[in-house]
Amino acid sequence: MTNPKTIQLSNGVEMPLLGYGVFLVPPAEAERFVSDALNVGYRMIDTAQAYYNEEGVGAAIRKSGIARQDLFLVTKVWISNNGEARAAASIDESLRKLQTDYIDLLLIHQAYGDVFGSWRAMEKAYKEGKVRAIGVSNFQEARFFDFAHYVDIKPMVNQLQCNALVQQQGIEPLLKKNDCRMMAWGPLGGQGVDGIVHSDLLANIGSHYGKSAAQVALRWLTQRGIVAIPKSTHLQRMEQNINIFDFTLTDAEMTQIATLNQHDTGTINFADMQFVKHLIETYG
Repeated sequence: MTNPKTIQLSNGVEMPLLGYGVFLVPPAEAERFVSDALNVGYRMIDTAQAYYNEEGVGAAIRKSGIARQDLFLVTKVWISNNGEARAAASIDESLRKLQTDYIDLLLIHQAYGDVFGSWRAMEKAYKEGKVRAIGVSNFQEARFFDFAHYVDIKPMVNQLQCNALVQQQGIEPLLKKNDCRMMAWGPLGGQGVDGIVHSDLLANIGSHYGKSAAQVALRWLTQRGIVAIPKSTHLQRMEQNINIFDFTLTDAEMTQIATLNQHDTGTINFADMQFVKHLIETYG
């Protein structure tokens, strides 16, 4: 029987459809917020080397008393660690900081630098059991096509900015062809996006179910099979964000929400020359 709260990756790994993201959570406060999230019921935590809060995540997990097999940890190799040798060393460092023997999902954070070298290190870690699944983040359509065409193990996940206003519909056929799942950062907005929690349409739909606009927006994503990782530092909102699996949107409501799309590929152009120049010169 299909679990309505998980999705199966191409290698058979079951991944939660909803998790807790810690982007911009200060390192000193990460342990407290992740502990709150775990107490509320989240079992997937999404962090990254570039967030500098892996240690706080690891401490919260260790103190939680939750069995490791009941958790799903996601982290990402930052551009400064790209390349086979550096990526391999960074994976071991992330394992140390997270206080775990394995990472459930490891992503390449940005599509630049020696990503093929990083991928070789990730494939090796995957085969050794240090990582249960591997994927990419912020690989837009053309970049994803190029990358997936040449690697031995296809990315199992592509994490992109995706929400009711940034729907990423264009890349979906390519991901499906490669048996790659989409994971949404900024599921309630993100950089350059505002208005989801104040949407009259989402609020009106939510009123039929006793749900908020934000809850409807998250349900819309997960009902499409897209993994969402909302972040909040407020306990009440953490509780609201995870409470989305007791209602189902109708086909008509799903179609209505699709009309809200404003930026299909996201509000950040990851192929913009100045953006890429900044990444490489600053971190490469």
